[in-house]
Amino acid sequence: MTRTRPAEAAQSRSFSYRPFGWLAVATFSMGIDGYVLAGLLPQIAGDLEVSAAAAGQLMSVFAFTAALAGPVLGTLTSRWERRTTIVLALGVFVLGNLVVGIAANYPVALGGRVVAALGGSLLNAAVTGYVIALTPVEHRGKALSFVLGGWMTATALGVPVGLVLGQSNWRLPMIMVAVVGTIALAGILLGLPRLHLPGGTLVERLRPLGQPRLVAGLLVTSGILCSSYACFTYATLILGPHFRAEWAMIAILFGYGVASMAGNAFTGRLVDKFSAIQVLTVILVGLFLNALLGMVALMLAPVVVAAVWGLVWFFAAGVGNGGAAVPQQARLASLAPDSAAIVMALNGSAISLGAALGSGLGGVALTAGSSANGLLGISAAILATMVVLHLIVSRPRQAAD
Repeated sequence: MTRTRPAEAAQSRSFSYRPFGWLAVATFSMGIDGYVLAGLLPQIAGDLEVSAAAAGQLMSVFAFTAALAGPVLGTLTSRWERRTTIVLALGVFVLGNLVVGIAANYPVALGGRVVAALGGSLLNAAVTGYVIALTPVEHRGKALSFVLGGWMTATALGVPVGLVLGQSNWRLPMIMVAVVGTIALAGILLGLPRLHLPGGTLVERLRPLGQPRLVAGLLVTSGILCSSYACFTYATLILGPHFRAEWAMIAILFGYGVASMAGNAFTGRLVDKFSAIQVLTVILVGLFLNALLGMVALMLAPVVVAAVWGLVWFFAAGVGNGGAAVPQQARLASLAPDSAAIVMALNGSAISLGAALGSGLGGVALTAGSSANGLLGISAAILATMVVLHLIVSRPRQAAD
């Protein structure tokens, strides 16, 4: 069997989106899985006979498992042919979602989320490595944006469709995720080129963590996701009292997805014009002020004003959270330009860890007696800390930025 080296693969091919189409479908299925449960917490809680906070842990256990398993599974499979790894990971992800979809009780549903997370974490690392290896350096940004755009598209299109199905039965979106994943699996088997990459050890993969600035940068990633998921996971509890119609939360989450896509596209262009640090600074400060003002409005403003401002807060958060990805990736890559693939894999774990911490923290706060609106205050406190950390990391400026 012919082995293809990463450098040769990147140099021998002009850039084309074609090899990555089915990978984008795979990330589309992961995007639905990552967001749709947040809009169905009341239905899940009622069916599985648990609290809404406990239902939210179905998201946090997925993210926490993915954060821990990603680097380990990526290392154990690093010598495998890449298409085989992607197929296996996607198959496990599909299986996990099927288990959740037919779960008779809460523990089985949690187990299914763990299985899905094991597949999803390996899939994320394998897809990122595949795209970076097969794409010339000057086109990597476009290629990653295209593949990860499946995730963004899921927030705007797949999640609303899943929520419509979920109004009759919350299990149907899980089945939908499995169906979309299976379609992607067939397409990858038929249309994705084989690719062999050099293997590596866990020590080699974690070596960039020896750079304090990079570690701090990864903590900023986790902080952004933690602040986001502390509120997004429980969005139905925050906004539901103001918008009681069954279709309202579907429309609102659709708007959030569109806002995230817009933020991602807009900041991608800004990073080409300004530095990644400048763009990220504006986003972090904006997210902090948005969370703070949103909390005050939801708690103190008259009902109508609170409802309107709640929408403003949620959609602005979508723009900021979606827009933070590009400058943050660009900034992390500049801190370790010779370890881009490894850094992006670590960033994926940082994302999962932040999502897990955010969902878990929100659930703990609610269980401890916090109001749903109080979660915005927690988000603001996290973001304030991230602004300070970001400025510390950025203060001697990096030439690459």
